[in-house]
Amino acid sequence: MAPWRHRETLSLANRVRRSYYELLRDSLDQQLINHALTVSYHQFAKAGDSYPFVEKRELKPRARAADKEYKRHNTFLVIFTEDVILPKHKKYLHFFDHNKTTLRNLKRSKSVDLSLRFNRDSKFFDAPDFYHFMEALLPVDYALLIQRHPTSRMINRYNLTHYHVRVDWPILDAAEELGKNLRYLSKDLYEKGDYYAENLLKKFFEYYGLTPMSGGRRTAAIIAAQYVKKLGCMATVYVGSSESRSMMRFCERGVTKSVLVRLSKEKIKEIAAIHHLTPAMLRKKYTIAATRRHGLGILQARYNHTEPARMPEDGKIRELKADLNWLTVSGQYLLPRPGVRRFPPLPVNLIYT
Repeated sequence: MAPWRHRETLSLANRVRRSYYELLRDSLDQQLINHALTVSYHQFAKAGDSYPFVEKRELKPRARAADKEYKRHNTFLVIFTEDVILPKHKKYLHFFDHNKTTLRNLKRSKSVDLSLRFNRDSKFFDAPDFYHFMEALLPVDYALLIQRHPTSRMINRYNLTHYHVRVDWPILDAAEELGKNLRYLSKDLYEKGDYYAENLLKKFFEYYGLTPMSGGRRTAAIIAAQYVKKLGCMATVYVGSSESRSMMRFCERGVTKSVLVRLSKEKIKEIAAIHHLTPAMLRKKYTIAATRRHGLGILQARYNHTEPARMPEDGKIRELKADLNWLTVSGQYLLPRPGVRRFPPLPVNLIYT
């Protein structure tokens, strides 16, 4: 059973809210992919450094991830919820008065660069300078929280309500919750012994497309992704990582990972021919930069959960088989460059070639 209500069960007013939320999420996807990948690439180029492209093997399920951090690569953690988060969740998602996005708090914060001038409406999604405001806060440690404004009943408005939001739910509790949901546990994480609990913790990381050695920001992201299922509404978690050189998104549609890839002239011609485009048009609409030998594009890998990572149809308790994969690549797409509106993602096959 989904932790949020399906569209068909919503009132007409809430269907409108759902549509608006998804529309804003599409916009946020574009902005964060651009910030994580395009802006990061140009920071490397400006400094004269080579960009650390992701190897294809790193995009395969259960792949071993790199453990090196790249300081020029942008990092962030963003939680975007469809509704207002109730105060009872403050125990594990730390959104308090002292980290609200008020001008008073921001001016007192030494970690926020407010060299640009913002007003009180800048934190609202429909403000012209919202993204400039958000980008000023993205480098701040922990997460940014975007949620529906509590007084916007007739007109749905979303705003960036809090920054420096710490995700403080124990990872063992998160793994236990997933184990219960998937019927590998009936009571608690250690009911079948330490070895079983250790394997389930590893599978918790795999469920979200990570390895147990993943860095703190990505670990916080998957703990948040598991916790927001308790909110009773749709929620999306974004994480930009300097280790994986990627932007990952966790939501009701599953796991996606976006990375920069090099496309040879031959590959550009091949993709263009398949999708009835000219190579020049593909370079114009789908590449963010070019070198002497390659065009640089954004590849988005989408992952589906396999049968062992889904609720069993009979709902009965089952045994964990750690050797079975929990994720599979369900799609690979070459994304239009950020800002391109009339061209769709192009299905490609880059990971397994």
